[in-house]
Amino acid sequence: MNASVPTVTVESDDIARFRAVRSGMLALAEGLSPEDLSAQAMPDASPGKWHLAHTSWFFEAMILSTEPGYEPVDPRFQQMFNSYYEALGERVPRHERGLMTRPSIGDVMAYRQEIDRRMMDRLSRGLMSGHERYLFTLGLHHDEQHQELFAMDILNLMSRSPLEPAAYAVEPRQTTPQPAVGGTQAFRGGLVTIGHTDGFAFDNEGPAHRVWLEPYALARDLVTNGDWIAFIEDGGYRRSELWLADGWAAVNREGWMAPLYWRCDDGQWTVMSLAGRKPVDASAPVRHISHYEADAYARWAGKRLPTEAEWEHAAITDPDGFTNLFGEVWQFTSSAYAAYPGFRPTDGTASEYNGKFMANQSVLRGSSFATPEGHARPTYRNFFYPYQRWAFMGLRLAEDFASASVNDDDPEVARFRAELGEGLSKPQKSLSPKWFYDATGSRLFEDITRLPEYYPTRQEALLLREHSPSIAARFGDDAVLVEFGSGASEKTRILLDAAPSLAAYVPIDISPDALAEAADRIRASYPNLEVAPLVGDFLNLTALPELGRGRRIGFFPGSTIGNLGPAEAVEFLREAREFLGAGSLFILGIDLVKEPEILVAAYDDAQGVTADFNMNVLVRANRELDADFDLSAFEHVAVWNASESRMEMHLRSTRDQRVTIGDQSFLFSAGETIHTESSRKFTRDSIAEMAQASDWTLVSFVSGAKPSVALAVLST
Repeated sequence: MNASVPTVTVESDDIARFRAVRSGMLALAEGLSPEDLSAQAMPDASPGKWHLAHTSWFFEAMILSTEPGYEPVDPRFQQMFNSYYEALGERVPRHERGLMTRPSIGDVMAYRQEIDRRMMDRLSRGLMSGHERYLFTLGLHHDEQHQELFAMDILNLMSRSPLEPAAYAVEPRQTTPQPAVGGTQAFRGGLVTIGHTDGFAFDNEGPAHRVWLEPYALARDLVTNGDWIAFIEDGGYRRSELWLADGWAAVNREGWMAPLYWRCDDGQWTVMSLAGRKPVDASAPVRHISHYEADAYARWAGKRLPTEAEWEHAAITDPDGFTNLFGEVWQFTSSAYAAYPGFRPTDGTASEYNGKFMANQSVLRGSSFATPEGHARPTYRNFFYPYQRWAFMGLRLAEDFASASVNDDDPEVARFRAELGEGLSKPQKSLSPKWFYDATGSRLFEDITRLPEYYPTRQEALLLREHSPSIAARFGDDAVLVEFGSGASEKTRILLDAAPSLAAYVPIDISPDALAEAADRIRASYPNLEVAPLVGDFLNLTALPELGRGRRIGFFPGSTIGNLGPAEAVEFLREAREFLGAGSLFILGIDLVKEPEILVAAYDDAQGVTADFNMNVLVRANRELDADFDLSAFEHVAVWNASESRMEMHLRSTRDQRVTIGDQSFLFSAGETIHTESSRKFTRDSIAEMAQASDWTLVSFVSGAKPSVALAVLST
């Protein structure tokens, strides 16, 4: 008997993806009347009915019609719903799309349904070539573009009615706005690579190429409505010195006095939205402004618009350093829309998709609240004419930044540079895991500790709750708790609660920001406890402050001892013994040897948080060391090394490449790794041996339920 042929997974995935994308515009059209969907508000906009038909026409014209003997659903639609493809014949001029009362909305929906049926039949038989697959993916992204255009155009249409009707009960957004954090993020610049390299992208996003950036800073937050009101009240729309010549002409010609859709009644600003007219939210990002307005505001603020290369470099180098990079408004850049060096349009009819518009337009980056989920990426180049305002457009400010201001003289940065350069010069490239813990790395590690796969924190906290009272009974009065590599100090609270007679707490951490935040939280929770944070590397200990009169208690939780090599761990414990002094105790949290599958899952979680944590060290190097690591060319790897009884994390190069760090240069071969962390796993015997070698005595050892970790108490 012949075995049945299995279903090809990629075809099923194609159909599922097609259905999901195609449902987006139908959801936006639901509840709108035939009149809503047929009217055209202005020449730059299109009727909703046309968007529904055109996105179907695209699949028919680009894919279905290439089959031999193909019969179109209705030959007349080839002209009616063509947008701007000269190679496909005549078309209805854009400004006359609203005059097409026929076909009816019912006919358009029937056309759409038939195209969907034909496409799913085509997908069930498999796409024929790599180019056809690209066109299919292009069609999906094209559909998603028009979903946002649909929302833009419907809003403009509703704003033209004296009734100012709401298109939707609530604004159909994809994201939740992030609160402002204030300040700017600085970058050294240098020779950087921009442009898309892997996966789908529009042709205008490539090829990847190098550009030189002078040092610059980018605002962490978007400009808000409240900021814009201040601009208005300071005469921003009446001061010609703020405006480009064409912009000033537009202000006077169009009578601009505020962003599009704004109105001031009795001193109160309101704005038309997809959910009707609402009071202007001063904290929300400003939107519906032109490039001319964005440029004038930046000049008024004493700043400038970023170049698109600056925006992309910042978004890739430090994505967590900014609020609302994506999901609120497209952000203006100062860059004119032009071809990248080496640009080649998509082959075939789709060559007209982008290249022909590369004149007289401005580039925007990011995405808006109406951009479909998964559609945005850091390399995406949106573009509009500088006078247009109906799109969901806003701005983020930039400024020039003196390179000396980017911590060149910071001793911590100097140590980071020296250790990274030394580590990348070894046959097995490596870097100490202590450099994971900048503010972003510390936050990511706290996220890791809450993952279902990551058992050590959870299991250690259970052990501490059970055994802290008996451990704290050894402390005596006026003791000083010294925590090495304190992080967020969360587990410390369990010990502090069990030892109310402690005189002081000394957290030691390499990250000043994370240390300060944690210390402030401890002070607030324990007002009678003296908290004396020490910024530094616990492997290079300085003198302990003169606090309290009792014994010193070292605390090293989280199995961080496992990050040190055998000799390094012994040396650390010996130095800690000298640091803490005679009569001290040392509480050591350790992870125990267990099944490899449990260990690997803990260091390579399904959500990818650990991968982000590992990759963040490259983000930090780019930001602090003038490095140019291409994050898309490295991947996170976690492996169990049985012979060394340790978990290892690596960053693996996915291609041959050269990385520069300041004036140093390092070659990577495809598959070569940077060894970023080793986490040794222990037994009771191995802990006793390590304690003896470092002149400590193991006085207590307790372990918990599986997956087991342990607490060891050492004494001098």
